[in-house]
Amino acid sequence: MRYLLDTHTLLWMRAGNPRLSRERWEPVFFDPSNEVFFSPVSLWEISIKRSLGKLSLEGSLGDFALSLRESYGFAMLPLEVPHISRLESLPHHHGDPFDRLLIAQAIESGAIAITDDAIWKKYKVKIRW
Repeated sequence: MRYLLDTHTLLWMRAGNPRLSRERWEPVFFDPSNEVFFSPVSLWEISIKRSLGKLSLEGSLGDFALSLRESYGFAMLPLEVPHISRLESLPHHHGDPFDRLLIAQAIESGAIAITDDAIWKKYKVKIRW
């Protein structure tokens, strides 16, 4: 299976948030038959929130991305033209441009989104939570 992590999922994982139960997610994240991705869109969102003082995250964004690769084995899903093109046909249920682009990436790449955002359920995207 292919999975794409929403930004809050990445942040909750890093913070050890109990809403992202280790027992529930470790089988998904560390199953070698699964491909688990994060997006440069999430890094962009984190960078903007940090620069606005809305998010505190120790270390550099590069170190954060590297830890996702090295500690968890997650890969970065490249942002490609078909992902961006999908935005034109997405309904406007969500006003957050980062979430809309992550939804488009999940749909276009055939990935199951790992998100707790209820608005995502209004889209034709597979979700696991």
